[in-house]
Amino acid sequence: MKNILIYYPFTIATNPKSGSAIRPVEMLKAFEVYADKHGLEIIVISGTTKERRMLWNKVVAEKKYEHTLFCYSENQTIPLWLTDPGHIPKDWKIDKDVFKTLKNHHVPIGIFYRDVYWKFDELYSLKGLKKFVMQSIYKMEEKFYGKYMHTVFLPSDAMGKYVNINTDKMALPPGGRFTEIHTDSKVIQQPFKGIYVGGINNDDYGLPTLVESYELLNKDSVIGELIIVCREEEFTELSSSDKEKLSKTYITLKHVSGADLQQVYEEVDFAFIPRKRSVYNDFAVPIKLVEYLTAGLPIIATNCSAQEDFIKSGPYGVITGDDAASLVLGMKSIEPHFTEFKRNIQQSFLQKHAWNERAEQAAHALLGGKQ
Repeated sequence: MKNILIYYPFTIATNPKSGSAIRPVEMLKAFEVYADKHGLEIIVISGTTKERRMLWNKVVAEKKYEHTLFCYSENQTIPLWLTDPGHIPKDWKIDKDVFKTLKNHHVPIGIFYRDVYWKFDELYSLKGLKKFVMQSIYKMEEKFYGKYMHTVFLPSDAMGKYVNINTDKMALPPGGRFTEIHTDSKVIQQPFKGIYVGGINNDDYGLPTLVESYELLNKDSVIGELIIVCREEEFTELSSSDKEKLSKTYITLKHVSGADLQQVYEEVDFAFIPRKRSVYNDFAVPIKLVEYLTAGLPIIATNCSAQEDFIKSGPYGVITGDDAASLVLGMKSIEPHFTEFKRNIQQSFLQKHAWNERAEQAAHALLGGKQ
């Protein structure tokens, strides 16, 4: 029986919450759907280096690799050799053994290359010798992938010029989950309700600018309300002055996730991604973008290139500058197009951007249209 191999050089999260943990789980589910659709066996190799070695040895013993159509893998934000507990691998050779064997048997391998933050001094916190050593390991990882990979999948096309891997590259942004969209109201509430979900301890995410925009919007009367959903520990760590800025009658803070967050999505009109414009943010596609759309919410987002392209493809919302005045204009301009955005989300978003579709796109890239 033919098979596809999913190779994750890390332990799969059982209750993923961050975007980096959610993606491998959703892609695995999507490939399970793909395998079932095409009558294929799916083989998953994941965990620590020792666990991966045990699973791989079974594949080798049964010569399963002789029937593998393709292999899909993902890296993490640390080099693949350092994903064991304590960042000390028990088996240095397992990744090379897997990829070399597959390539020798002409099995196309694809890797989702998650991030290049280590190439940006303003983002990479390590200094001195530690920084030099880690960046050297990251460069080794790029060369390693260049040797064995058929295709490198990226969060966006714009990230490609920062990835020094000499092979085919293809954008494979996050996808949406098939779910029943309940936020089907065609009329914006008065006052309208917007939602921001994410970090509040990094100005780069744009929350201070968003809060400032609401101050401008509501200076004479309350035109709009804002719900901020964040981790409770992040809020606790805020300074007194920052907490004071969030203490407005038109701002509500919530610390929810899962089904409780879905309930909040049903109470609001649209969502915000107010990230500050930067070289790095220009090629990032936050997973919250597709989660908002999965919930049926139009988006007001700043003009970071990759998220702008994604939202305009619907269109699924309004693009603004990354300053407070521009966000106000975005909030005031969404109402005339609200019905159109809702309709586009309902009719085309999941058809084009579901996780299942991402698996289909990856498979097609690796197989070249052959089954």
